Amino acid sequence: MSKRRKSQRAAVDTAPRKDKVRDVFVPRPFEGLADEPEWIALRELVPAASAPLRLAPAVVEEFGDRPVTLATVLPMAAPAVSKPDGRVLIGLQRHQQSGDVSRDLADALLCALRAEPGGQVAVPPLPGPGPRLQDILVDGPLEITMHDGFEFWLDPGAADDPTVQASLERANAAIYPTVRMAAARAAYWCQVPEKAHVRWVLPDDEDAALDALARLGAAGTLTLGEQTKFAGMFRAHGRLVPVWDLPEKAPATDWEDPVAQFSKRYAEALAATDPLDAAGRRARQGLLGRQLTLR
Repeated sequence: MSKRRKSQRAAVDTAPRKDKVRDVFVPRPFEGLADEPEWIALRELVPAASAPLRLAPAVVEEFGDRPVTLATVLPMAAPAVSKPDGRVLIGLQRHQQSGDVSRDLADALLCALRAEPGGQVAVPPLPGPGPRLQDILVDGPLEITMHDGFEFWLDPGAADDPTVQASLERANAAIYPTVRMAAARAAYWCQVPEKAHVRWVLPDDEDAALDALARLGAAGTLTLGEQTKFAGMFRAHGRLVPVWDLPEKAPATDWEDPVAQFSKRYAEALAATDPLDAAGRRARQGLLGRQLTLR
């Protein structure tokens, strides 16, 4: 879904063009946000979803109380879009990015607010020092809406344009069915050719989460039940994302209870304070050897 491409960029808007902007890597760009795991999931796991955002008072004072929508991805993976009615959309999944995703998104949002409604939004690929999402939004849980397609991009009547319709059909054809699980925050079921998955962005410190998974692995309770397999895990923005392989035919609703039961086991394992025993240490090493690549 999202594409990770580093690119060099010209200087900050207020600096001379000959200056170069130094990129800084931030391993947890969404740290401090109330829904950090969901921000990660929407960026890394979910094809089509949206959520309203609230601008911080200082931003409202400067630009007005403009409606802002967070989108998993926008047309052509654009960083931001300014609608004729004043609405602003920002895209989590984009082609160009720096080492600080939060700064990228904040810069895209501010660029869209500065642009004329309905006009082109110019977003430089590598922002210089400046505010981050944590500085310009009123923080809180994301009110996520899942979409079967990308029609939420469009203004009324836009789909009547044959070119727009063709582009929309191509985008929709690339979507794997994805369902947000009720049993655990930031857990998502998706169906891919010949199998299905549950992927869950764990909210906890990586080392603590890894130890908890190792305890479950040593106890033989790492799967979601019969006909399931713990496929491995990957890291995303400073958090672990375990992945389970599931039977292709079983719908997402069949996995709500198994995910809920696993969540309880995981919480108990996370609360354990005794050091890992030999079996737990072996399981931990095995987990480290089963790290996945998202794509």
